[in-house]
Amino acid sequence: MIQSEDTLMHQGMRRRLVEAIRQKGISDEQVLEAIGAIPRHLFMDSTFVQFAYVDKAFPIAVGQTISQPYTVAFQTQLLGIKKYDRVLEVGTGSGYQAAVLCHLGAVVYTIERQKKLYESTRVALPKLGYRPNFFYGDGYLGLPSYGPFDKIIVTAGAPSVPEELKLQLKINGVLVVPVGAGGHQIMVVVTRISENEFLEEERGDFVFVPLLNGVVD
Repeated sequence: MIQSEDTLMHQGMRRRLVEAIRQKGISDEQVLEAIGAIPRHLFMDSTFVQFAYVDKAFPIAVGQTISQPYTVAFQTQLLGIKKYDRVLEVGTGSGYQAAVLCHLGAVVYTIERQKKLYESTRVALPKLGYRPNFFYGDGYLGLPSYGPFDKIIVTAGAPSVPEELKLQLKINGVLVVPVGAGGHQIMVVVTRISENEFLEEERGDFVFVPLLNGVVD
């Protein structure tokens, strides 16, 4: 996050991006407004500004990516964020998804296993006006001492739905997680119906970097 300016050119590029993802089926106006308001180019190195408002994922540090804007919007729309929702994000990455959740008024707890990303994003996001609660740790384990959560979002591909995360949902809480091995995942929405009952629904095919155990110094 080397840049600091948000120019009229950037704002125009964002408006075009919003229309592009609207055409792809994103209908939640609050989510579209967030995508239109947040300067995605500030989450990328200035060398790559020409890619910031293309609707594609893009590499960042330590082999990770900043998610495709459509994917960010799609997952966020599935969550159905309400103001003051307690939201756990697994995989802070660049911080762009966390910024979207904060913009929507959620109380965000975000966990990152890559120390380099954790340290850089913890410093950079508040400078842009977004103040989630940052944690360095294993996302598979979630944050049980801070739960239960209204919503949980996983921003990497898990081989199966993590049981630890399901148990950190409130009753009627929603978990959105891409599930599948290799280079292909299915977006799964898990709703906690009762203490021991969960409803799982599939919502389309996506590609994510893998969700891994443990932490990286």
